[in-house]
Amino acid sequence: MLRIEDSHFKDEDGRTLMLRGVNLGGSSKVPSRPDGATYRRDGFFDHRQVSFVGRPFPLKDADEHFTRLRAWGFTFLRFLVTWEAIEHSGPGIYDEAYLDYVRDIVIRAGEHGIRLFIDPHQDVWSRFSGGDGAPGWTLEAVGFDITRFAETGAAIVHATHGDPFPMMIWPTNASKLAAATMFTLFFGGNDFAPETKINGEPAQDFLQRHYINAIRQVALRLQGLDNVVGYDTMNEPLSGYIGHADLNTAKTSMGLSPSPFQGMLLGAGIPQEVPFWALRTASVKKTHHQRLNPTGQCTWLDGHGCVWRQHGVWDSDPAGAAQLLRPDHFSRVRGRRVDFAQDYYLPFAKRFAAAIRSVDPTAIIFVETQTAKPPPRWDGGDADRVVYAPHWYDGLVLVKKNYHPFIAIDFHNYTPVFGVGTIRKSFADQLARFKQHASDYLGGAPTLLGEFGIPFDMRAKKAFRNGDFGLQTKALDRTFQAIEANLLDCTLWNYTADNTNARGDLWNDEDLSLFSRDQQDDPADIHSGGRALRAAVRPYPVATAGEPLRLKFDVRRRRFEFTFRHDPDVTAPTEIYLPDIQYPQGCHVQVSDGTFELHSEQRMLIYHHGLERREHTVRIRPGG
Repeated sequence: MLRIEDSHFKDEDGRTLMLRGVNLGGSSKVPSRPDGATYRRDGFFDHRQVSFVGRPFPLKDADEHFTRLRAWGFTFLRFLVTWEAIEHSGPGIYDEAYLDYVRDIVIRAGEHGIRLFIDPHQDVWSRFSGGDGAPGWTLEAVGFDITRFAETGAAIVHATHGDPFPMMIWPTNASKLAAATMFTLFFGGNDFAPETKINGEPAQDFLQRHYINAIRQVALRLQGLDNVVGYDTMNEPLSGYIGHADLNTAKTSMGLSPSPFQGMLLGAGIPQEVPFWALRTASVKKTHHQRLNPTGQCTWLDGHGCVWRQHGVWDSDPAGAAQLLRPDHFSRVRGRRVDFAQDYYLPFAKRFAAAIRSVDPTAIIFVETQTAKPPPRWDGGDADRVVYAPHWYDGLVLVKKNYHPFIAIDFHNYTPVFGVGTIRKSFADQLARFKQHASDYLGGAPTLLGEFGIPFDMRAKKAFRNGDFGLQTKALDRTFQAIEANLLDCTLWNYTADNTNARGDLWNDEDLSLFSRDQQDDPADIHSGGRALRAAVRPYPVATAGEPLRLKFDVRRRRFEFTFRHDPDVTAPTEIYLPDIQYPQGCHVQVSDGTFELHSEQRMLIYHHGLERREHTVRIRPGG
């Protein structure tokens, strides 16, 4: 069992662990049967007859992939499951074959010495609102007709939009009618839509109960497996409309961006002139307006109407014109301004934690709230064994699918940053902010960067044609430098076993997988198929006999330096992962004191520090 002590993960010997791994895997967001790759429209709306067995890969391929991940030093996984994979057929109907498959895969990971935590993944609610996660029936249960989201502007969905799908457009669904409504109901329906019920139960209670029970089924299946350390509450939860002060005001976005009020009217069949925002070098600019839903399609099923009209947020005046009656409906409750993280996410997270720990009392609970927002203040007895797991991306690289060494974006406030040195410092400072959040809000909980990564299809997939991943290596190394500067645990986004150059990770035209069969020239070489491995596969201290102080790796010169302060009570040695990708001709090791051993088969350096000094340094450079 992993211990948590002084904001660190510790092993049974008291050594400080550095957890490094990947998200497994990118295509786990979509069904395996029928093929649910998001560009496919055929059968898309037949959402109850699907299977996710074989995600992230077939059981027969497990040893190959786990052997590769182990060889790359990725021994800690953020393992994706979705609510849809578990409960797609209908409320309370669980896919037993999928749950059995998940157990088999997790057991196989353990046989390779790989630990993991379960990530109940979602993006903008569901595949049917442009992302992944929740079953289609959840949308139908509150009255949505999921076949009309495109016409009504309720969501932009790859399957119905077709190709080409605009780059990184899917996050704009967060503020559109479908996803915003579902998240508002899920987290705050009791306050903001008390009359909306599902089978006689308040929508919030019904949706949360089914979500938590679905993930609890996974915990029941995995009960007793030592390599399962815990469960994330929910990937990138969204606030929906909660906290939105003026429903006439749209959040700055890309593409067509209706205000919340416009989105409600569009869903009700009332055409709207909607602004279009275009991405510039490091900003977005409103370029024109476009008329949406000109034929007056309604996104609500027969017998249902707009949830928000029913609750008096808007209505028609005597002349038939729509008018907004409560522009601040979602920002105040009982006269008090609401705080999404504290008032709505935290009660859900505590309910989730209690349900999981009823099955696995020692489970670590990984928490995250809205991207770039701090977590809630969580204290009390149930705050034990909680880990902060925020996400961070080199935003300009992610959105533009390009890398420029002299310009970047501050992920927290979306302002541009210029200059190589300034960017390096800014990135390190941005990640340091997460550690400060964990200290300020979560009582000094450990921080694990749950997602980070880069698109590999930069510059119109040029690297796929010429085999040169130098640009990707530079971009990924820039992020890893910031991670190492903060001594962070991390799980890279992502490893997709069935990635292709043509269709990437099979979801919304994203291509962030560290591995692709299309780059695999020699199946006998465990490293073949890897992308930008020079940046991704790096030496790091797996277990430290004390407190890590400084860590740095120069990817160009392949020079590694690590300094730590030893703990007098720890007698086990320090272990440092030594990737053969970086040191194919061996390496030269210099230590400040003590002795060391090289174990080439395990790709490990074992360092026994001396006792004459408190701080110790290990330096490694290429041999030959």
